[in-house]
Amino acid sequence: MQNPSANNILKIHRGDTHYPARLNDLYDPPECLYLKGDIRLLNMPMIAVVGSRMASSGGLHNAAVFAQALSKAGALIVSGLAKGIDGAAHQAALDLGKSYFTLAVCGTGLDQTYPKEHVGLAQKIAHQGLIVSELPLGSGPKPFHFPKRNRLIAALAMGVVVIEAAEKSGSLITARIAADLGREVFALPGPISSPISGGCHKLIQQGAKLVCSPKEVLEDLIFEKTPL
Repeated sequence: MQNPSANNILKIHRGDTHYPARLNDLYDPPECLYLKGDIRLLNMPMIAVVGSRMASSGGLHNAAVFAQALSKAGALIVSGLAKGIDGAAHQAALDLGKSYFTLAVCGTGLDQTYPKEHVGLAQKIAHQGLIVSELPLGSGPKPFHFPKRNRLIAALAMGVVVIEAAEKSGSLITARIAADLGREVFALPGPISSPISGGCHKLIQQGAKLVCSPKEVLEDLIFEKTPL
């Protein structure tokens, strides 16, 4: 199969050669996926970096640090194209240069971008990465689309790193699905008084690994790593 250009949207079905086998771990794997970008990236080991849309400056910094270190180690950085931590993780991977990539899982059809301020980022990812959705073209941003998106992030990744999250954050959905699927879950601690750290603390209480550096994530994940 030829790799589509960044302007083309490719549709693949469950059972196709390029369909990610990890999605079959879900009880409801999507019957088809829409893809825009380099489909070959689906063969890379993936690590998700997710967190709050209302991230702190420190959280955005940590998202960039983790995304770049994990990317340099040979992982494909996966996130959900949202504001805050997601966008920072995607952008940080792209900033490393053309030999580094990121994958965005969207809660809309691929003919739309949500949030609107990430139109430029989405275009960059289509040229230097891959954008994925199970939603058909024309699908707008509905509230129930985003938990569905989060389950794909959880299934695709071998590990999920939660940078900042409130106690009712959608990132906790991603983390809990990941744990249920047997993926590794990592969470960064924060100030006990910070509302956007409460979700991370809850995950740690529930068994997520507390991490303070990308090295600690890499020590727990088995894939062919590029020496740092």
